[in-house]
Amino acid sequence: MLLKNKKILLGVTGSIAAYKACEVARLFIKAGANVQVVMSEAATRFVSPLTFEALTRNPVLCEDSESWANNLNHIEISKDCDMFLIAPATANTINKLSKGIADNILLQSALAFNKPIAIAPSANTNMLGNHHTKNSLKMLAVSDITIIEPQEKLLACGDTGNGALADPQEIFWQCAKVLLKDPFWSDRRVVVTGGGTIEKIDDIRYISNFSSGKMANAIASALYTKGADVCLIRTKETKDLPNDIYTIDVESAQDMLGFTEDALRVARKGVMSKPSLNNPDALGMIQKEPFLFMVAAVADYTPSYPQAGKIKKNTIGESWNIELKQNSDILKTINKDGIKTVAFKAETDSDNGLANAASLLSDKGADAVCYNLISDANNFGGDYNEIIWITPTEQVKIDKQYKLSLAFKILENAKRLSV
Repeated sequence: MLLKNKKILLGVTGSIAAYKACEVARLFIKAGANVQVVMSEAATRFVSPLTFEALTRNPVLCEDSESWANNLNHIEISKDCDMFLIAPATANTINKLSKGIADNILLQSALAFNKPIAIAPSANTNMLGNHHTKNSLKMLAVSDITIIEPQEKLLACGDTGNGALADPQEIFWQCAKVLLKDPFWSDRRVVVTGGGTIEKIDDIRYISNFSSGKMANAIASALYTKGADVCLIRTKETKDLPNDIYTIDVESAQDMLGFTEDALRVARKGVMSKPSLNNPDALGMIQKEPFLFMVAAVADYTPSYPQAGKIKKNTIGESWNIELKQNSDILKTINKDGIKTVAFKAETDSDNGLANAASLLSDKGADAVCYNLISDANNFGGDYNEIIWITPTEQVKIDKQYKLSLAFKILENAKRLSV
C-alpha cells in the first residue's frame, strides 16, 4: 500500500501504446492509489473507456462523458488529485502542452491542474527528435514537469530507435518519487550494499551464502522514492529496481570494500547524479550528511589461492582441503567520519543474537543496527522480513511485513539519527 490515500489523474492520449496505460493504472491501484482517467478522443480509438472503468472502478472523463451536473468535467475532476500523469504522451500532446494549448478535454484538464504533472512520451523517433518536440520537452522540464524518458527499441511503426513508452514499472517508480518525496532524504547521497559476496575458488567454483539482496533492493527503492541520490553496490542483479538508481556490480568482499570506500568518498565530496532535464542544477545541490546502509552479507573468509581455469577433479583426489584467509571487515575498516551508518545483522542464535547485533555499535562504529533473527536458510530470499532496530538509546521491534514496507519503516527510524 505504498500509495495509500493518494489519488492520481491518468491522462491517455492517442498513441499505439495506449493499451500499456492499463498496466500503469493497475500498478497504481495495486499500490493503494485511487486512479481517475481522462482520455483524448484519439485515445478512445485504441482502448475503450470501459476498460479503464473496469480497472479503476471510476467513470472515465472523455469528450462524450463530460458533465457539469457532477464532478466529471475538466475543472472538477482534478481538484482532489495529487498528481497528473499523461502516459502515453504523443508528440502532438507534448508540443501543445508546452504552448498552453487546450483544444481537447485532456489538455483542458492539464491546463486546469496546479499540482505535479508527469509525462511519459511515446512517439516515432523522428517525431520525438524533431526540434519542435525537443524544445517543448525542455520547456516542460523547466516548468517542473517530470519527463519519464522513453525506451529505445523496435517501434510499432517498424522503425528502431528512441520513442517506445517507458516500462510501466518504471513509470510507477518515477511517479512514486514525485508523490513520496521527503525533504530529509531529497538529494541526500546514500550508499547501500547488498547481496552475498562471491569468493572464487577457481573460475567455475566459489564460496558464497544464501543472501538474496532483496532487503538491500527494498532499501534502495524506498530511498529513491524519497528523493535520495542512491548508489547501490550489489552482488546480484534484479529487474525490480528503478532505472535511475546508480548501481555497481561486484563479486568479492575485496571488490565490495574498494567500491564502498570509493562511493563514500564521492558521497562526501561530489554528486552521484548527473544534471538532467528534470534536474539541470544537480551539480549545485547543497551537501547533506551522507548515509551508509550496510545490508550486504559479506563472506568472512576467502580462498587463499584462487586458481585460474577449472581445477580438475582427478588432480584433487578423494578429499579437498581449501585453505582460507580472513576477509577485511568492511564495516569496521571503512572511514565512517561524517557519515551515518546503519548496519544489518542476521543471527541464528536466539540467546545471544541480539547482544551480538548490539555490539556492532561499539565494536564497529555503527550508528544503528537492524537485527534479524533467522531460523535456517529458508529465511533467505523471501519477500517478508522483521527486524529489531537498535541504537545506543533504544531497541524497537518492527513486525514482519513486506520488505519494501519494512524499508520505509527503517528510513523513518534512520531520520532520527541526524536529530
